[in-house]
Amino acid sequence: MDEWMRVRVYGTDHDDPDPGPRQGRDYVELVGGPLDGLLLDVTARSPGERAEGAALLTEIGSFGPGGRTWYGPAPGDGTRWQWQGDAP
Repeated sequence: MDEWMRVRVYGTDHDDPDPGPRQGRDYVELVGGPLDGLLLDVTARSPGERAEGAALLTEIGSFGPGGRTWYGPAPGDGTRWQWQGDAP
């Protein structure tokens, strides 16, 4: 977890003085695509919701502001979600 203390959590403000993970929360690392390297807080997601992945809002995906980017669990790795593509 020490290495995660230097990364930013998806959804934190760009000027947040402490954009890293919080103790007692569960995170997955986003791999590939426009949100590569960010952590996503999955604490409140059920196992079923975690298995489905998520469409996350981003301004830096293929569809610009208001677009979404899809991430889902990496096969055999419960700590990473892989980029699956962008959507309007």
